[in-house]
Amino acid sequence: MDDYKNFHDIKRYVRIKDESDPRFVEFDFAIGHPELFVELILPRDAFAIFCENNNVIHMDKETIRKINLESKKWRYGDK
Repeated sequence: MDDYKNFHDIKRYVRIKDESDPRFVEFDFAIGHPELFVELILPRDAFAIFCENNNVIHMDKETIRKINLESKKWRYGDK
C-alpha cells in the first residue's frame, strides 16, 4: 500500500465513459490507483463540481488502454 501523509495528497482519476446523454456523464472514478475504480453517473453540472472538488486527473489514452487490457484479462482469461 502506498504511504500517504495526507488523504488530500492521494491522486484521484476520472475516465469518462459516456457523454451521449446531454444531462448526465457516466465515468469511472479512482483514488490512488487508476485501475481500481467505481462507476458513477452525475448530472453534467455536478460532474464539473465533483472534478473540481477532487482535483481529478483525467486519464490519458495510454492509461485507459492499459486498464482495458487488464480488464480483458480478468474477463476472458490471460491471452
